[in-house]
Amino acid sequence: MEWTMAVTPPQHPEAAAILREYIDELASRYHDRPATPDEVDIALAHEPADDLVPPSGAFLLARRDGQLAGCVGVRLVQPGLSALTKVYVRPHHRGQGGGRLLVAAAEKAAKGLGAVRMQLDTRDDLVEARALYAAMGYAQVEAFNDDQYAEHWFSKDLS
Repeated sequence: MEWTMAVTPPQHPEAAAILREYIDELASRYHDRPATPDEVDIALAHEPADDLVPPSGAFLLARRDGQLAGCVGVRLVQPGLSALTKVYVRPHHRGQGGGRLLVAAAEKAAKGLGAVRMQLDTRDDLVEARALYAAMGYAQVEAFNDDQYAEHWFSKDLS
């Protein structure tokens, strides 16, 4: 099974569709029930992806054997510092190494944007994501934002 990554504008139809899937899953897990379309729309408005474009960011789509399988975003927070966001692997493609490949591709993109450090935040219920970040060398750090959904903060030196 072959994975490929491609920088794609977040407004591209495939990108917009997978971002909606990502938000739907996050909202559904948070509420412990299926998210409504209105809840997904509100969350998408609260967490826009339109800045995940050069020169201040990047959005990547992952394909596994040619099928759209996941996405990841990275944005510059300030010179030298980037943020990892929107890491998502479709359920059918999980357990095949895609999460690691997405994070590695985001790190490479961040370096290309001039970042030397990556940070991210995540929630308690996203246990799989926290395990992935720890396995890839991200260390838990003190809170660096006050996002209402952030419960864990991580950082990694990219050099």
